[in-house]
Amino acid sequence: MNILIEDKTAVLPAKKYGGTERVIWGLGKELSKLGHKVYFLAKQGSSSDFATVIHYDEEKSLEEQIPSDVDVVHLFHSLNQSVGKPYIFTMEGNPSPDQTLDINMVFVSGNHAKRYGSTAFVYNGIDWDDYPDPILDNERTYLHFLAKASWKVKNLFGTADIALKSGNKLHVMGGERWTFRNFKRGLKYILNKNIIFHGMVENDKKMEVAQRSKALVFPVVWHEPFGIAITESMYAGCAVFGTENGSLPELITPEVGYTGNNSNDIAKAIKEFDYNPKRCHEYAVKYFNSKMMTESYLKLYEKVIAGETINKEIPKYLDKENMVPKFN
Repeated sequence: MNILIEDKTAVLPAKKYGGTERVIWGLGKELSKLGHKVYFLAKQGSSSDFATVIHYDEEKSLEEQIPSDVDVVHLFHSLNQSVGKPYIFTMEGNPSPDQTLDINMVFVSGNHAKRYGSTAFVYNGIDWDDYPDPILDNERTYLHFLAKASWKVKNLFGTADIALKSGNKLHVMGGERWTFRNFKRGLKYILNKNIIFHGMVENDKKMEVAQRSKALVFPVVWHEPFGIAITESMYAGCAVFGTENGSLPELITPEVGYTGNNSNDIAKAIKEFDYNPKRCHEYAVKYFNSKMMTESYLKLYEKVIAGETINKEIPKYLDKENMVPKFN
């Protein structure tokens, strides 16, 4: 099978966060291992030793940039654009209520799909060979935050509050200490010596910090579609404590963490949890790897090549009261 994977906004391979980029990279690598011919349609500066890279040209239509021998196109960014081939589209974010979706849309968790009236989802998987092996018997003395701190829905200040309530230091990966938003809303946190900021970190640094952390604190205040920070942290041997919003209750079992919508309850769970880094690591490796993800996507490729659609109807936003994220 000849497969083109598109993300015209991505530079491959990812060096820092790049959640979607890491998913795309692992997918392409696994497809190549299985004998499929892989094309990446990605941003200038991308390169690969296992796939043919086509640098996206903004002066051309998407369809013009797809080689004639491609059997199926896997879109990650170009929604509602003609490709002239069988295709699927993976939605990594939360589409707005007025956004036009696609009959061949695939979501990244069961909750994510359900909120748009669909049952089609594939969990994001990571090629863990791209990550350093974590030291699971390290002494673990703090908690961590892993997300874009500037993004309000990731709830850095709520994370800091929970960490301090639980009696732990917090290491922040994904944001700087001295920002306007922190001065405006989080002065008591940025001046606290128990909160350490690392800025934007590369993969090795991320694992270095995480493998000495007891847990990721992830009290998001939106419906998280998936949350690659969750699986990366588990891989490093960390438990995860978060809200019950979006996919979190789906991904975080009682053996590897806790979900709740009250900061005091989350802080209490952090204090009382039975930490087992090996269990968390094995859970991530077993359930959220690129091989499993690729096998699921291959079934969907075969489906659209056969002329079927992924969904019976075009997914749409379900405006229901219980869709509102909760946290206090």
